[in-house]
Amino acid sequence: MSKYSEGYLCRCCGKFHDELPMSYGSPVPDYCYHIPSEEKEKRIEMNDDLCIIDDEHFFIRGCIEIPVKDGEGPFIWDVWVSLSETNFNITNDYWDVEGREEKLEPMFGWLSTDIPCYPETINLKTNVHTRSLGERPYIELEPTKHPLAIEQRKGITMKRIKQIAEELCNEEEQ
Repeated sequence: MSKYSEGYLCRCCGKFHDELPMSYGSPVPDYCYHIPSEEKEKRIEMNDDLCIIDDEHFFIRGCIEIPVKDGEGPFIWDVWVSLSETNFNITNDYWDVEGREEKLEPMFGWLSTDIPCYPETINLKTNVHTRSLGERPYIELEPTKHPLAIEQRKGITMKRIKQIAEELCNEEEQ
């Protein structure tokens, strides 16, 4: 049995959780939170994987995968990345094309999700790697000294994943 399926007693809420979460996500790009609710329907066009704001800001949903050193992995942050209009249109043109991962080169993007548990993550530089149909793109962070980029390159431990779970639990409780 893997370590994360054994569950854990959360120091934050005091409850026992059956499993340690191995992924977290954001439902929308952070830029959506800055749009007044009465304007959202008019200004935002989106589905589960693609988003356009004001016909000038283009986003795709993807996965930052982090290797787990001492357990089963990867640990995944489900995030949004901005693309240029050209790259967004190319992505959209190939969205339903079998073998698209062979046809599209990685595309530059800016991370557009504020990921908790880290210093500022908005506008970290990324490369968006298209994967096969049914799979969200792989988001590769620029190899900087940012803690998230370091974790993506070097991996994290189950202890760190538990720490993230407790910190996010604490945020939900507030």
